[in-house]
Amino acid sequence: MRRRLISSTLAVVLVVIAVFGVSLVIVETRTITSSAQESVDSEALRLASIVDSRLISGERVDPGILSDHGGAERYARIDIPGGPRIEVGDRPEGGVIRGTAVGEHGEKVTVEESRSSITREVGRTLLIIGAVALLAVVAAVLLAVRQANRLASPLTDLAGTAERLGSGDPRPRHRRYGVPELDRVADVLDASAERIARMLTAERRLAADASHQLRTPLTALSMRLEEIAVTDDLDTAREEATIALAQVERLTDVVQRLLTNSRDPRTGSAVAFDLDEVVKQQIEEWRPAYRSAGRAIVRSGKTGLRAVGTPGAVAQVLAALIENSLMHGGGTVALRTRVTGNQVVVEVTDEGPGVPADLGARIFERTISGRNSTGIGLAVARDLAEADGGRLELVQLKPAVFALFLSRETVRRDETPSPRPIR
Repeated sequence: MRRRLISSTLAVVLVVIAVFGVSLVIVETRTITSSAQESVDSEALRLASIVDSRLISGERVDPGILSDHGGAERYARIDIPGGPRIEVGDRPEGGVIRGTAVGEHGEKVTVEESRSSITREVGRTLLIIGAVALLAVVAAVLLAVRQANRLASPLTDLAGTAERLGSGDPRPRHRRYGVPELDRVADVLDASAERIARMLTAERRLAADASHQLRTPLTALSMRLEEIAVTDDLDTAREEATIALAQVERLTDVVQRLLTNSRDPRTGSAVAFDLDEVVKQQIEEWRPAYRSAGRAIVRSGKTGLRAVGTPGAVAQVLAALIENSLMHGGGTVALRTRVTGNQVVVEVTDEGPGVPADLGARIFERTISGRNSTGIGLAVARDLAEADGGRLELVQLKPAVFALFLSRETVRRDETPSPRPIR
């Protein structure tokens, strides 16, 4: 591309120089020739006037007198009627420019100048024009090289940016080149890089969230299947199988919820549900893990509450809080339900050391953890809570108290509450 730009620019300059240069040479040659002819004619008239003046006054006309009056610069020949021919200067050889003038007494003055002087003048003019043309060519080449680099280098850089995008490096360059068309391409590439980066971030986030959120249901399902494998009691096996099926349903709900949030985190499927059932389910699910750790998990507070939200999402939020207390807390973990205004609150607290003050304001940020954990659970839990219009807060640092706020189901007085589903 650089070579083509330089060649095309140089070709244009050469054409311009050829057109205007030839025209200028022709004009200058004619100008020099015309000027030389006018000079010779003027010299002949001057000499004729000198001769006329001397003849009128009766003075003698000879070559010495004409030479004293400046007539020896060129060759001059004076023919006076009835008198001898007078010659001044050396007669040029070869081609000459001739000027003639006739005086009032019939004398004829002829002035000649060699054309070699015109040739020399034209040669000097051609040399100047050639030097200017050469300077123009050099300047054109330098400008063409600069312009080619200005256009080719950004294209090479943009090609490198596109190659980086193709190789999986979506970082935008935010580099501009001062050329509107190239800057437009750079804007499009940067916008594409940002979109790719967001897509990759969403994919990595989905993978991390899935890994974290599926771990607990899979562990519980594995425990139920182990119980079925080792028991010989048909009733026990049937009970464990029923619980395992419930775990599979919850696992399916977790997967569906993760996929929904990955497409649009604002999308919710809030319905009215029995909060006691979700809390009871979580306590039963986590009780074996707490028993193995020598700890207890209990519930308290108001019962018979109905909240508005997604049961699966609420279960995942409570599971994240209970797991957080198991890993970072201590003593007995309590789930307390209460009502405040038009909201239902589920508080999860333990008897551990609590949350450090410097960590409290950032506890829900991703990768923020008080110990060697992923730091994803609480962030995902807050996203799930907010997806259905709720919120998750750390209301107390020591001991740690997390509160899940959900909208409370309101039933108008002229309506009869629908019966609770029987499972």
